[in-house]
Amino acid sequence: MSLSARSNQYLDLYRVVAVGLVLLLVSPVFGQAQPETRIVIDDFESYSDGDLPVKWRAQRNGKLVPLTSEFVNEKEWFYVQRERGNGFVRAYADGEAAHINMENGDGFDWDIRTAPILSWDWRATNLPEGAREDSDKLNDSGAGIYVVFAMEGILIKRPKAIKYVYSSTLEEGRVISYGKLRVIVVGSAKDGIGNWKSVRRNVAEDYNMVFGGSPPREPLFVRLWSDSDDTKSVAMVDFDNIVLSSN
Repeated sequence: MSLSARSNQYLDLYRVVAVGLVLLLVSPVFGQAQPETRIVIDDFESYSDGDLPVKWRAQRNGKLVPLTSEFVNEKEWFYVQRERGNGFVRAYADGEAAHINMENGDGFDWDIRTAPILSWDWRATNLPEGAREDSDKLNDSGAGIYVVFAMEGILIKRPKAIKYVYSSTLEEGRVISYGKLRVIVVGSAKDGIGNWKSVRRNVAEDYNMVFGGSPPREPLFVRLWSDSDDTKSVAMVDFDNIVLSSN
């Protein structure tokens, strides 16, 4: 190969590399961190003390309906509380089961591919005595957060869901199966109650762990839960800062 030909070859290679570098530099993602997705489902700051958390829904005949005073009574309720300027929701269940729900696409828009992380704060003031999520007869959870992915069944529709719980007796890390429901213990009275605790879960990874595969792109709804009906005792727990994020 002549010196001139070799020089032209090197020049062509240089041009290819140079063009590639220019394209990379002008790309909007080069050298820039992608913006974090952050969706606040509820931080309860828009309410006054004693309000019903009306952004959430009750359930009647399998359907989510507006949360009104008819769905609360002295034995089961969710009310917003304020403490040193901070708003949160308190759940109370006296031998009952109480829950409120927020539907994806109503109060928030959740694509689990871009926001797989669910985080929240909770505080257990009182958990149902002797409750065990692994026992049909003692199956109470003073505090629980459901992620419902689908309603499955022909005649009777049941939720395919993960339920994250603050357990009265079981240790963190336990996983219990009830049909299409998977219960994951992420808080335990063995580690104490009475103080705020923060929880952070990768829901997509948890789905793969307990069901296998990838979750539906858009979960149906999120549910806050408290029950003490099996143990005939009392539960009182607080929830705050329920957030979805990308990392």
